[in-house]
Amino acid sequence: MSAMKTMDLSRALIPAPGQERLVRNRFWEKVRKTLGRVPFIDRALAVYYAAVDPATPTHAKAVLFAALAYFVMPADIIPDFIAGLGYTDAAAVLLAVVQTLAPYICEAHLARAREFIDGKPPEG
Repeated sequence: MSAMKTMDLSRALIPAPGQERLVRNRFWEKVRKTLGRVPFIDRALAVYYAAVDPATPTHAKAVLFAALAYFVMPADIIPDFIAGLGYTDAAAVLLAVVQTLAPYICEAHLARAREFIDGKPPEG
């Protein structure tokens, strides 16, 4: 039996530049189009605020941006235009990320999400 080496995976995940750019370019447009129509928009906003927070570790940002990229992509497993089902896949992805990375989505991120929903414009 060979000995297995322990790997440090803390730096294995880094945000893909294309995903981060996609999210930064399309996120707010997608939020405005879906506000009031998508019940999980508060979680998407909190994930966004966590992803752009300098205090969020790089490995967590990679997963957060990947989930947000899936949300903003026009084509995915279930196309968004299908009534009743279109956003279920994006909701499942975001819910899994929120549950998995809950320690990195703090009360300040949730508060900013609530402020946006209540009508305060985003800060970035």
